[in-house]
Amino acid sequence: QVQLVESGGGLVQPGGSLRLSCAASGSISSINNMGWYRQAPGKERELVALITSVGVTNYVDSVRGRFTISRDNAKNTVYLQMNSLKPEDTAIYYCYVIVVQRYWGQGTQVTVSS
Repeated sequence: QVQLVESGGGLVQPGGSLRLSCAASGSISSINNMGWYRQAPGKERELVALITSVGVTNYVDSVRGRFTISRDNAKNTVYLQMNSLKPEDTAIYYCYVIVVQRYWGQGTQVTVSS
């Protein structure tokens, strides 16, 4: 079993920045892909960013150039640095890791509002 603990969400003004963290613990031999989804009210969950075990990254078009995903394999942790935040980035952000199967974090609220 793998547990994920997220942190770093909150309220920020448009143009501001936040950094999300997601630490994995438990029965971990090696982690494949790690990433972040988000779900805004009334919308489907969408993949925001992912990073492979060798550091290849991919982003949804709406965040490319503003968000940066990274991982620390020694700490089994994935990060999402979010800059130039917009109101449309408001959502619950969920991290995930793939260790044979997909595991999810509990979600952290990000609100971008003046």
